[in-house]
Amino acid sequence: MSKTGSIAILGVFMADTSYRAERLPRIGETLPGKSFVLGPGGKGSNQAVAAARAGGNVSFLTRLGDDAFADIAFSVWREAGVRPVIIPDPDSYTGAAFIFIDDASGDNAIIISPGAAARITPVDIWAWAPQIDNADVFVTQLEQPVDAARAGLARARRAGVTTILNTAPATDLSDEMLALCDYLTPNETEAGQLTGIAVDSLDSARRAGDALLKRGAGAALITLGERGALLHTPDTSEHVPALDAGPVVETTGAGDAFNGGFAVALGEGRSPLDAARFAAATAAVSVTRPGAAASMPKREEIEAVLAR
Repeated sequence: MSKTGSIAILGVFMADTSYRAERLPRIGETLPGKSFVLGPGGKGSNQAVAAARAGGNVSFLTRLGDDAFADIAFSVWREAGVRPVIIPDPDSYTGAAFIFIDDASGDNAIIISPGAAARITPVDIWAWAPQIDNADVFVTQLEQPVDAARAGLARARRAGVTTILNTAPATDLSDEMLALCDYLTPNETEAGQLTGIAVDSLDSARRAGDALLKRGAGAALITLGERGALLHTPDTSEHVPALDAGPVVETTGAGDAFNGGFAVALGEGRSPLDAARFAAATAAVSVTRPGAAASMPKREEIEAVLAR
């Protein structure tokens, strides 16, 4: 099959329902809230929005229920230019998250109900084979079942597609699954869980990178928060500094912005290091505004940061 320059992203959409109050209610108790926000979430969906706004030709592969939250998903994807390839699941519901925010401290407590997306199976990968096989880059995470993510990576690998696994949320993974990944993109916590190495510096990130390569990954791109990221390959280990696009408002979605930007740049044929810098610029803009999907920057904003 000929390639189309596209990015296929397998993942989850969630409707985030955020409640701010003085405290959580006790069982049987009702409390007045300070505020409520309903917005789009889910790591895969956020990454698809980030990649599309950054200039990518993006297909997003997931399951949705037949409900009002699905309508929100389609609206967000339409605005961003994401092409959804959906398996409808009327016997379930579109994923949702309950997010409690303590009004005084800002600390949160979260309940996630993935709904239809929790029913994504390896069989579904066959339905999405045309989008995966004809992509330049395939991206997935770990919010949907791991066996489905593994099947997607294996399908992409067989088709010669560049594979990216964003290892979030953190979980144990087999060496066989890591060997399907051209790039792993863990944060410090996730890299630590996968390697048993506490990642709190560039040196420890390099040790973790060595361990991930030894387990079979093609390369590790470890995000380090305000320290930027480390691109660790069999041939080189390059620190990618964080970029400054303005005052930080909120870091929600920064990792998803980074992954979406990285996929776009790789799909355009940029070197891994240049792609990591493009990803850093994408994340830098995203943290200057609130929200997750809503914070994803457009291509011209990313290029402006890189040009500084």
